[in-house]
Amino acid sequence: MEYFVETDGLPAVLEHPILFVFMGVVLFLLIGIELILRTIENVMFQTLSPEAKERYLETKTSKRGTNWIARLREKMIGEKTIEEEHEIILDHNYDGIQELDNNLPPWWVYLFYASIVFAIVYMARYHVFGGDTQDMEYERAVAEAQVEIEEYKKTAKGLVDVNTVELLTDAADIKAGEAIYTANCVACHMPDGGGGIGPNLTDEYWILGGDIKDVFHTVSEGGRAGKGMVAWKQMLKPLEMAQVSSYILTELTGTTPANPKEPEGEIWKADN
Repeated sequence: MEYFVETDGLPAVLEHPILFVFMGVVLFLLIGIELILRTIENVMFQTLSPEAKERYLETKTSKRGTNWIARLREKMIGEKTIEEEHEIILDHNYDGIQELDNNLPPWWVYLFYASIVFAIVYMARYHVFGGDTQDMEYERAVAEAQVEIEEYKKTAKGLVDVNTVELLTDAADIKAGEAIYTANCVACHMPDGGGGIGPNLTDEYWILGGDIKDVFHTVSEGGRAGKGMVAWKQMLKPLEMAQVSSYILTELTGTTPANPKEPEGEIWKADN
């Protein structure tokens, strides 16, 4: 996916290369259309009778420069009128075809001068005064995006991991955790958490730690090697593991099961 990166100079959309390509295509088409129309006009003019040519020239001359748009067009094109072309006809003659010594159109000359000015400004900014290059702008944008992603992860339940997980207390999360526990954990830990194949989850003894991060890690990666508890990260989403871990700590730990299993591990305290 491609993004517009805002820079310290022009707005991001104005610095995107696609915009300049589009502008170049439009300019090329306008120039092409202008040249085609001028060619058609000259060809058709040559087919007119002398009287029709004279009337056409009189009409065209009377309409020249009648408004500022027309005057601007004439100034930017800088072309000689048909009646003035005799001033720039060269001596060459090829089977009746004569060559005109036209100057470059002013609009083209202005663009050439503008490109020189742009090149000087560009060189000064990026090669003399050390302005940010595209690579530098990209790296800065990626670094800023990474910070935003990390901040988002802290509040996005679905993207939690062992480093960002926090104890969930919302009733909906606890209820979801209970459903996950009932579906996956009761066979080893009993419905009331008293323990069976797996350890007792209701007392204050923990084998691998009793903090939310410890329980989440145990659920995610599995218990002690060779003890049979699988790594649930292959079957549960991060949010689901956070929900079941929170359910164990808020609803099972500290309760009195019917047939509690003997304590295993060590007494865990919050400052451990």
